[in-house]
Amino acid sequence: MSLLRVENLSVRYGDVAAVNELSFDITAGESVGMVGESGSGKTQTGLAIMGLLSRAANVSGSVRFAGQEILGASEAELDRLRAVRMAMVFQDPMQALNPFVKVGQQLKTILLAHGLADGSAAEKRVLAMLERVRLPDAVRQFNAYPHQLSGGMRQRVMIASALIGEPDLLIAVEPSTALDVTVQAQILELLEDLRDDTALLLITHDLGIVAGRCERMLVMERGELVESGKTAAIFSGPAHEHTRALIAAAPRLDRGEALSPVTAESVLTIEAAHVSYVEHGKGQLHAVQDLSVSLQRGETVAIVGESGSGKSSLVRAALGLVPMQSGRVAFCGAELDRTLKSRSASVRRDLQLVFQDPVASLNPQMRVRALVAEPLLVHEQGLTRAEREQRVQEALDKVGLDDSFLSRYPHQLSGGQAQRVAIARALILRPKVLVCDEAVAALDGSVRQQILEMLRQEQLDSGLSLLFITHDLAVARAISHRVLVMYLGRLVELAASEVLFSRARHPYTAALLEAVPVPDPRAAGGYASLAGEVPSIINPPAGCAFHPRCAYSKEVCTTTRPLPRQFDRATVACHRVEELAGPD
Repeated sequence: MSLLRVENLSVRYGDVAAVNELSFDITAGESVGMVGESGSGKTQTGLAIMGLLSRAANVSGSVRFAGQEILGASEAELDRLRAVRMAMVFQDPMQALNPFVKVGQQLKTILLAHGLADGSAAEKRVLAMLERVRLPDAVRQFNAYPHQLSGGMRQRVMIASALIGEPDLLIAVEPSTALDVTVQAQILELLEDLRDDTALLLITHDLGIVAGRCERMLVMERGELVESGKTAAIFSGPAHEHTRALIAAAPRLDRGEALSPVTAESVLTIEAAHVSYVEHGKGQLHAVQDLSVSLQRGETVAIVGESGSGKSSLVRAALGLVPMQSGRVAFCGAELDRTLKSRSASVRRDLQLVFQDPVASLNPQMRVRALVAEPLLVHEQGLTRAEREQRVQEALDKVGLDDSFLSRYPHQLSGGQAQRVAIARALILRPKVLVCDEAVAALDGSVRQQILEMLRQEQLDSGLSLLFITHDLAVARAISHRVLVMYLGRLVELAASEVLFSRARHPYTAALLEAVPVPDPRAAGGYASLAGEVPSIINPPAGCAFHPRCAYSKEVCTTTRPLPRQFDRATVACHRVEELAGPD
């Protein structure tokens, strides 16, 4: 008998069908992956099963859990099931967790509300669960508020809250989206280790995760189930055109792309950059230290590293958005002032930035037409209205949005659509350098591939140069000519893409590559998580900052900071690089 049986489930909002006649089942202990692009109905399905859809949703069909019909059940009936029989790990733990209540108390409330424990027994059980999800210093985190934890730690708390009631079914909605690749590996490993006999419905757009973690998979498109079956069988022989497209669009470390030629002309040079901030009550935070990198015309340099490595601070200092305490930035050979206000309009026009959070960077009171046209009103005031309209439409066409989006507000866009609007807004000025800060992190496979192809074509057409910040190393492999790896504000490795991805020279780079999930069940499962959390950037370790997490650390690594030096076609900051490289 199935633990969960969904039959002819439909979810409609007015005339729009978010889910249409969906049927599937899950048996006890089984792991099932549900994949599809934004708007395919994945999350709506999960929310419908949990009874968490908004009142605007019109729901029909059947959802039976352990033989009991729960679709349309009262809140009281659902509350008796939630947390103890079925539970959900939400995509954004910062929104799911109560910001005004300490972490430990939130988990304790689950136990008390369902009569699973009381008093000191509940507190002990919460502490034990926090230790099981591998939160460092569980007693301290018990008394912390959600905003005091890192993204990875908040997601661990989210998993703890879902599993503390020992449910029979766990629904995980994009549990590792926007997390660093190392934290993602830890979270997925944690889910696998802790769920025991709990059935798992893993909702994600990342086929690499499903390939390595799920026995069966369901492929969704526009609210409908287009293919289902054993994961290995679908990957080896996808029957539906949409499934084939999703698999083909998944970026892979073992597969590069043909890139545009790079000229010898340097467009942006950063020399010995040092960026620091004063943290109130904590001291000086050195976000970037003595880092140099250049960017050639038509080149893409990907910048990778875990959260807190200084990636965003580096590029924002180069753009004049944050102060640089020391160092030099030059554009097309001319040294730039350190602040944006001091720079000429032509420089500001030629250096454009796509922010990580598109919704936060777009004015909520402006329609898409006005948002994309606004840069032209500032920098090309001589254009007629008709000429502006044409440029806006051309920019939207490049990012795959038709004219039906012109009258929409940001809140009427999905995350991926909002990001495409932000990219169109940056490209409409035809800049020489485009800085992308996690610009494709919110995009699904085929849309992401479309944007990457568009950027590559723009490089061929105009010689556009890209600084491309990403936590997705497979995306870095697909887009970059060179890769800069950062750790706690410093360069650890810089090399041509084909050199770095064929053989990483620094142990940290190697660990990042080993943590990347592969969208192929035959290759999946071999990736490994990097142990430990990134150290405090306010009080970094002595010597090599990576040594507390490095399996190859020796005494010299704990006392002396390694300087970047050339080795085997790469710039590497490691004391043992020659020794670890071994014979060719």
